[in-house]
Amino acid sequence: MRQLGQILTDRGSKYAVSGVPAKDRAAVDAALKDLKRDKSYAKATHNTWAVVLSDGGPLKGDDGEAGAGMVIIRMLERESLFDHLIVVTRWYGGKHLGGDRFRHVQTCVRTYLDDDIKG
Repeated sequence: MRQLGQILTDRGSKYAVSGVPAKDRAAVDAALKDLKRDKSYAKATHNTWAVVLSDGGPLKGDDGEAGAGMVIIRMLERESLFDHLIVVTRWYGGKHLGGDRFRHVQTCVRTYLDDDIKG
């Protein structure tokens, strides 16, 4: 799994992004389990994820950050990126971010996609 680490902070919340190719739900589950072997990711408030499977369509997990998985799905579909899991991790900083949290998810995913193109 490629981890870009901390991308941004806002009002104490910290965001990171990770990703890995995943062809099916079993690969998604294995990747999430692998990510959470890192104690800091296991203790994160939210590990929101999404993947668009070429065989099975979109899958997502909001992990308590309602609506964030759909933001990732829309971005993956726009990029026509299939069979690639993206996880946006948030460590809650004590203050509600409102709608800004969706912009932060977008920023993390965009950073990952741009890094993938360069890498």
